[in-house]
Amino acid sequence: MTNHHQPDKPKSNHKLISMLVMGCIGMFGFGFALVPLYDVLCDKLGINGKTANTASSYQAITVDTSRIVTVEFISQVQTGMPWKFEPQTKRLEVHPGELIHTVFLARNVSDRATVGQAIPSVSPGQGAAYFNKTECFCFNQQHLAASTSAELPLIFFVDPQLPESIHTLTLSYTLYDITDKQLASAIEQGAAK
Repeated sequence: MTNHHQPDKPKSNHKLISMLVMGCIGMFGFGFALVPLYDVLCDKLGINGKTANTASSYQAITVDTSRIVTVEFISQVQTGMPWKFEPQTKRLEVHPGELIHTVFLARNVSDRATVGQAIPSVSPGQGAAYFNKTECFCFNQQHLAASTSAELPLIFFVDPQLPESIHTLTLSYTLYDITDKQLASAIEQGAAK
C-alpha cells in the first residue's frame, strides 16, 4: 500500500510555517501596543497608582477637619546609584483639603556629580487620582555635586473627594540615576549647534 497524501506534506508544512510566522508577528505587535493600551486603561480606571507629572493648582477649598487620612512616605534608590534618599517624615496624618509641606533628604555619597530623577506612585492605585502635588522635586531632574546634600520639597493636598473607604495613602518614590542620559543629551545638543 502506498500513501497518496505524501505530496501534500510540503504544502502542509509551508502553510504551518506561514501561520507560525504570522502568529509571532501578531504577538510582537500586540506586546508592543500593550504598554500604551495599559496606560490608557489604567488612567481611565484609576488603578495604576501613577500621579500627575505636572503641578496641581491649590485653590482655597474647604478642609474636611472631620476626617483624617494617613499619608506614608517610602523611598528607594536604583541599585548602584550612589545616593542616600529618604523622607524627613515617614508618616503624616492630614485632613483632606489641607495643604501640606514636607521634605525628602538626598545625599550624593560619590566623588562625582550625579543627576537623579524620582518617579512617584501612590497606593492604593485608586487613591492616586486624589493625591495632588502642587510642588514636587519629581517634576525636575535633581543635580547633586560630589558629597553634597539637598532638601527636596514636596507640597501636596489630598482631595476631599477621596473615597471614604481609603484611610491610608502611601506615596513611594524610586530614584533613578540618569547621569549618563543627561550627559548624552548634553553632547547631542552640543553637536547640533
